[in-house]
Amino acid sequence: MSMRSHTLRPKIVVAESEHRQLLAMAGGGSSAAAETLLDEMERARVVPDARLPADTVRMGSRVQYRTDDDELNDVTLVCPSDADISAGRISVLTPVGAALIGLRIGQSITWLARDGKKHVLTVPGVGQLDRVGFE
Repeated sequence: MSMRSHTLRPKIVVAESEHRQLLAMAGGGSSAAAETLLDEMERARVVPDARLPADTVRMGSRVQYRTDDDELNDVTLVCPSDADISAGRISVLTPVGAALIGLRIGQSITWLARDGKKHVLTVPGVGQLDRVGFE
């Protein structure tokens, strides 16, 4: 049976400072991705910034994720104003961005693409390279 037929919603963790900003960002949007981000923030375990595990996807993280069709992507998760897909910077207010936030290495999540199809992504790598612009 395909993983796409199940909905994967692993436990996620978000830093306290980012949680407030992400809630505000999601609340200000009206897209399906904003709704998804809001749902993710409501179910996230919120921890003090200093206690966020180093392998957690957060704003500014450089993330490798593998799709269910075995495509490996390498992106940086950013605010909508900093997004530039040609430079590998994806907004947290996109379906993939909202799915990635709070995941840890090894976790998989089901996400709904803009075409309405369910997909699964898995995170094999996370790096905390660029925290600029989200403090």
